[in-house]
Amino acid sequence: MSTYKMVCPHCLSKMRIRTSEGRHIFLRVAYLQCTSEACGWSVRAEFEMTHELSPSGMPNPSVRLPSASPDLRRDARPVAKSATSTETQLES
Repeated sequence: MSTYKMVCPHCLSKMRIRTSEGRHIFLRVAYLQCTSEACGWSVRAEFEMTHELSPSGMPNPSVRLPSASPDLRRDARPVAKSATSTETQLES
């Protein structure tokens, strides 16, 4: 079992992937369960690859996804905390 960084919307505990199966080269169906025994919520989820953010260094000619737009690429980058917001928090 692996823990994916998803949170139960009911109790805010981590979700665990109980099992998963590949449906297509770009699609995987997973069955998740809340790690809180008191909650125990379970759900079916789909993980789909939809856009290429950067090209592979070892491209497979049969793999074709649309290239991500600049907006999608920007949204995929981690957000850096600015020094000013940290300083403001320390001053409070």
